[in-house]
Amino acid sequence: MQRRAFLWLLVSSGAAASQTTAQLVAPRESTVVVLLGTGMPRPDPEASGPATAIVVGERVFLVDAGPGVERRLAAAHLPIDGVTALFVTHLHSDHTLGYPDLIFTSWVMGRAKPLAAYGPQGLRAMTDHILAAWAEDIDVRTNGLEKRTPGGYRVDVHEIGPGVVYDSGGVRVTAFGVEHGTWREAYGYRFDTPTRSVVISGDTKPSESLVRAAAGVDVLVHEVYPGARMAASVTESTRWPAYMRDFHTSDVELGRLAARIRPKLLILSHIIRRGATDEELLAGVRQSFDGRVVVAHDLERY
Repeated sequence: MQRRAFLWLLVSSGAAASQTTAQLVAPRESTVVVLLGTGMPRPDPEASGPATAIVVGERVFLVDAGPGVERRLAAAHLPIDGVTALFVTHLHSDHTLGYPDLIFTSWVMGRAKPLAAYGPQGLRAMTDHILAAWAEDIDVRTNGLEKRTPGGYRVDVHEIGPGVVYDSGGVRVTAFGVEHGTWREAYGYRFDTPTRSVVISGDTKPSESLVRAAAGVDVLVHEVYPGARMAASVTESTRWPAYMRDFHTSDVELGRLAARIRPKLLILSHIIRRGATDEELLAGVRQSFDGRVVVAHDLERY
């Protein structure tokens, strides 16, 4: 009888020890890239404005806030009551028209603490003007029958420069400058998480700083336009091809960049299609890059 009791105690203690050990060893958080918006300024019902989510476990890091961003978050089953942090590449309207939506809709949906927002000089002024423009809405929602959390609409703005701009809980975000025409400041971002590295190009012409920041990255999300169609265009102003060369990256140029960077996965996003098919874009990239490449569509996950 005593021996049986001893064995039971030994087995029970072992089980408890195993359970404690399992609890102490936390699983590595997965990292998933969610394409919330893959479009350009021209309205397209199938492609919302630029917005990419990097989901690390239960945390959601958002790059850019194009039109429709909150509805795309809802469609992707991601939090609509506030993301962990927002990173803005530059202040072009198609990348920021969803910023007021992100601020106010997340508050209406329950956000009670400031939204952390990182971006170039001018983001603070943009934020102040947005809050001023919706001052009456803030007053009614705070003091009227809705009784939203006072101050829940606030934004904690960080105007950044190149370098590490966020480092918390195993996620490090590094900003690097890119060339986007006449914009004084435009950034790409590199995310290093416990399980993956991801680079978001933002809007840019072919960039050596991006090549350096993205070398050997797991996932590269890069903007693109179809070079062949642009060169063949005879209906547009002669300024348009020059604009594209100075502000953006063609499929053929991107292929050359990717051949140097060697990402494990290249995702073509913020697509200025000009009527090009997925196959045409891929063919341009594959002139130089033989790695894995896909054309992004809204709500896809990688």
